[in-house]
Amino acid sequence: MAEEIQEQSRFAALRESGLARWRSASAWYRAKWHDSRRFRLANYVLGALLAVWFVVWLTVARGLPSADKLLTYQPPLPTMVRGYDGEIVSSYARERRVQLRFVDFPEPMINAFLSAEDKTFWTHGGIDYFGLAGAVVDYATKFGSGERARGGSTITQQVAKNILIGDEYSVTRKLKEMILARRIEGVLTKQQILELYLNEIPLGRQSFGVQAAARAYFDKDVGDLALQEAAFLAILPKAPERYGRTKFESQAIERRNWVLDQMVKNGWATQAQAAAAQAMPLGLKPRHTENYTADAGYFLEEVRRQLIEKFGEKAEDGVHSVYAGGLWVRTSLDTQLQTAAQNSLRAALLRYGGGRAWHGPIARIDLDDGNWQTQLITSNISIKYQNWRTGVVLSRSGPSGQIGFSDGKTADLIGVPDNMKPGDITAVAPVNSGTYAVRTVPEVSGGMVVEDPQNGRVLAMQGGFDARLGSFNRATQASRQPGSTIKPFVYATALDNGMTPASMVVDGTFCVYQGAALGEKCFRNFGNEGGSGSHTMRWGLEQSRNLMTVRVANDVGMDKVVRTIKAVGIGEYEPYLSMALGAGDTTVLKMVSAYGALANQGRQHAPTLIDYVQDRNGKVIWRADNRRCDGCNMAQWDGKPMPRLNATGKQVIDPRTAYQTVHMLEGVVTRGTAITLRDLGLPLFGKTGTTSGPTNVWFVGGSPDIIAGVYIGYDQPRSLGGYAQGGRIAAPVFKQLVQETRGRWKDIPFRVPEGVRMVKIDRVSGKRVFGGTPANDEAKASIIWEAFKPDTEPKRTVREGEVTAKQAVIDALRRAQGARGIAAAPAEDDAPVEQNFVEDQGGIY
Repeated sequence: MAEEIQEQSRFAALRESGLARWRSASAWYRAKWHDSRRFRLANYVLGALLAVWFVVWLTVARGLPSADKLLTYQPPLPTMVRGYDGEIVSSYARERRVQLRFVDFPEPMINAFLSAEDKTFWTHGGIDYFGLAGAVVDYATKFGSGERARGGSTITQQVAKNILIGDEYSVTRKLKEMILARRIEGVLTKQQILELYLNEIPLGRQSFGVQAAARAYFDKDVGDLALQEAAFLAILPKAPERYGRTKFESQAIERRNWVLDQMVKNGWATQAQAAAAQAMPLGLKPRHTENYTADAGYFLEEVRRQLIEKFGEKAEDGVHSVYAGGLWVRTSLDTQLQTAAQNSLRAALLRYGGGRAWHGPIARIDLDDGNWQTQLITSNISIKYQNWRTGVVLSRSGPSGQIGFSDGKTADLIGVPDNMKPGDITAVAPVNSGTYAVRTVPEVSGGMVVEDPQNGRVLAMQGGFDARLGSFNRATQASRQPGSTIKPFVYATALDNGMTPASMVVDGTFCVYQGAALGEKCFRNFGNEGGSGSHTMRWGLEQSRNLMTVRVANDVGMDKVVRTIKAVGIGEYEPYLSMALGAGDTTVLKMVSAYGALANQGRQHAPTLIDYVQDRNGKVIWRADNRRCDGCNMAQWDGKPMPRLNATGKQVIDPRTAYQTVHMLEGVVTRGTAITLRDLGLPLFGKTGTTSGPTNVWFVGGSPDIIAGVYIGYDQPRSLGGYAQGGRIAAPVFKQLVQETRGRWKDIPFRVPEGVRMVKIDRVSGKRVFGGTPANDEAKASIIWEAFKPDTEPKRTVREGEVTAKQAVIDALRRAQGARGIAAAPAEDDAPVEQNFVEDQGGIY
């Protein structure tokens, strides 16, 4: 209790002491205020400064971002795309951006920018007060004139403006710059600040940073720039869209030479170096797009669609967005196969369309606006084929006219079709200096896909004549009837339900009653051919006989057929017999994937274009193959069995059925509707297709390692003409693909799966053959090897008198075995004896 009273007394004494000091100070302040005018003036100034500071804090500094954000700043970067071999094939970018480290910037480049923008950068603390004073005076003299005053910003202030607060023209923004510049100097080193600046500064031609600008203006890396070129880049921050234009070349040279003089004045270049640089022209390259190795617009556009679906398009969509995330994407694109696929499809389209009249413009623009060049540029229409170009017809007079191009240049145009009008965008090609002739882009189009059946990786994709003419991808987006290319899956269903390649099927009239409203429908072979009697199922597939296919589908049940078609991913169809002839819609990509399952012994892999995606730091953030391989990265073998990856894909067809179907489809190439491919001399299988009309022609097939599919037809389906067939138009596309990439196609036959017996049969009758050998000329051979599942092969028929002779041979063999001391197996009275399979059966399996 006494301690509490003592503590209270001590507290009271302190309070009285504090009050006494306050009264004393207050009395002193009042006396000074009353007696001293200077004291009062000093108080007024201090109060005014505090008020100004408070207003500045309230209106400017309070909402400023933290300078610490720059420590983890991630600039927007484009997505880079690589092919299967790791080479860069394209990028997805709306701006040119390349990030470099400070050590990557050459010293002349750094000094040129410091001379032009901030010569005291290494010594100031974020603000150049002398430069600021000059800017204030300049602002005051130009106030109200509408002219923009000289900035006076240091490089640190420009970093604050470009990254943190934006480019608003106001006194408020300048104050924000100054505050942030002081903060930035306290967070980052000078080298870090300069690295941010040189990577982020906008320099025109959609380029940000000096490396991107060096590529845009000189098609060089920064390390390869000459002194005058580095000085030119240093003048661009002042007017990036002005100095890079031809009409302002003299002003650009004058400004560049001033920078070179400043470098001499600052001791960063000798007088001789500067004089030599000043004597050089600007040497600017024309505007150009990045020239990557692959011309694979359809493939790359499909990759872009998939990436946007996974990661978003813009920065606000996520940190891994396509146009800001700086992704590195490894695709399955094979540039050699892609080029061959493009060449093959284009050649076929031009063969079919050759000699046909000009069918109309690629697009149209309005010439009345007077800005035809801008409209042509924004249309994004161009072409890359031989020396062709796209342009807009500006005028015409009879068969002649004027054509305008996206670079603003014009030329004479000849061979103008009667129905061509000014405003039409068309393809042209030069015939001599300053004169162009009209060229016709084929109206017919098509799609092609090349895939690896062992993993589903799409190696090439061509969705039309040229992706620059339009982004519609006929390989993935065009739903078309596949025609006879669906038939292998009808026959595969039959093989799964007790039939064999040697089963006899009637090639004759087949009609079905469709009800009172529709009556009876009778199917016909291609070209309205009638039947030709009974043939093997193999022959029916090789010759693509509609009547045999429909009869097989009816016998096994269309419900089973459409289940097989659905299982391989072609589509979901109603169980109508017409579906067995390819009446349902599908895409080239789906058909190629389905044939891939046949070639891969019934195991199907979902088609993929992207192998994996890395973020800007190299970390894999998505991959198509997510299998784990435990123990694959061991530093030393532990003596245990080698690690194995689990099988991927899905078993959609019995492996034996798949091989039997492939074996029959090899006959399509050897002696069937795709016989044009036989002289390639490779183990190939495939099937042609021609839809009613004919409106579409197809071929799908390949080898154990590469599958390709192609269709050709009009975008608005109409007849291709009576002569059009898959074997005549589509199969040659595949043939040219193989010829252009011959080294990629292995001479290795399809592997026979476990549980398949190879038996000699008569090709025409389907009966088993024990004598004779299949001829080397498979196209004319009467005896062939056929694939059967166990116990489905044709049984041997024994003529009278053969049993005694055969038994005598077997008895002689057994006596010879006994003489060599080989004991014969005991026989049971009520069971057949199987001594030696080859000896007893006389066949090879």
